[in-house]
Amino acid sequence: MVNLKRYFSNPAELDKVQSKNFTNVQIDAIGVGLANAAAPFLPVFLTRLGASSYEIGLLTSMPALAGLILAIPMGQFLQNQKKIIPWFSLARLGVIMSYALTGALAFLLQGQPLITGILVVWALATIPQTLLNISFSVVMNAVAGPNLRYELMTRRWSILGVTTAVAVFVIGQFLDRIAFPTNFQVIFIFLSVGGLISYYFSSHIQLPDFQKPSQIGKKPFQQTIGEYLTLISREKPFQSFVIKRFVFLSGAALTLPLFPLYFVREVQASNSWIATINTAQTAIVIVGYFFWTQQSRRRGSRNVLLWTTFGAAIYPILVASTHNVVLITLFAGINGIFQAGLNLVFFDELMKTVPTEYSATFVSIAQGLQYVSSILSPLIGTAIADLAGIGVALIVGGALQLIGFLMFWRNRQLTFIHAQPPQAI
Repeated sequence: MVNLKRYFSNPAELDKVQSKNFTNVQIDAIGVGLANAAAPFLPVFLTRLGASSYEIGLLTSMPALAGLILAIPMGQFLQNQKKIIPWFSLARLGVIMSYALTGALAFLLQGQPLITGILVVWALATIPQTLLNISFSVVMNAVAGPNLRYELMTRRWSILGVTTAVAVFVIGQFLDRIAFPTNFQVIFIFLSVGGLISYYFSSHIQLPDFQKPSQIGKKPFQQTIGEYLTLISREKPFQSFVIKRFVFLSGAALTLPLFPLYFVREVQASNSWIATINTAQTAIVIVGYFFWTQQSRRRGSRNVLLWTTFGAAIYPILVASTHNVVLITLFAGINGIFQAGLNLVFFDELMKTVPTEYSATFVSIAQGLQYVSSILSPLIGTAIADLAGIGVALIVGGALQLIGFLMFWRNRQLTFIHAQPPQAI
């Protein structure tokens, strides 16, 4: 208990405002954790409605397409804002309210129109989601500073993971006791309350006004893009990291729509077992976050990144090797440990390579590249599943992630830069 208190109490070096920001970020995680509990059941809901593999793939790729188009313009928009917190809070609320809209649609539509309506909702949700993805990294980096990223995100993601795990487990038991589709409608609408919690506390984060870079102002679009490309060309560590991350995340995105298909169609798992699998993966993250934070201090980020990319890569391969729900639950729990470290190290290493004055711009570019994989990989994955089977597609996704791991393993200089010297937060 002493150790847990040390981990969850705010760092002593923070002033009053910074400490309050840390607290708001952690309470915000509770609201987000509640809402996130609905996420694994959205593709399950569509699958049980009769959606095709292609439509399940669209659930991931359609929003990503809009995100790819919007990422850089939104990054430019945020780069020119002195206050990002209002946009961050409203964007989060908009995304979470999409679950409530999904539940409401099920009262109004049935069959294929309902499936199409849900896909449209989540395609539109990418507008606030894109804004959120960019502003999240900028806000968290500003709250944590260069020296406390692991500490802040360990606290946030541990709280979020435990909240989600408990909620998912309870939901799984609830779903099997109420008739379909009312069961899914109720949980989507109920869990949207998490958005209100998130909005209240995230909107109370206090940050200094962001300074607009003097080099890039109101210029023609082509000239602005040219200046951005020039900036990126100078940042070799950034280029190296995002390319390798792109390969790894392409493999992860390929498997994303396949897991619910595999659990429902191949394993024929019940709603409660699907909830248990997701609970195993999310409940264990608190252990993973603390473990990898310690490892980063003792052995450095390179060790963390290599172990976590390798561990996450073999998970879909292991799942494809069995129809035993107990084994799959065990694999999911182990994967949760690796995913925790992956979340931490990807965030930390990205922000190390991003120039502070251009943080929104560089994060938007990294996010845009990630959207490319989010668009293509799910469609490729479901196409492979239709041609060769879901298990084969899972193995292909795992193999692509292993290639990403090997790229990180071979790189010994460009990707990993030394941490910045201590500065006042």
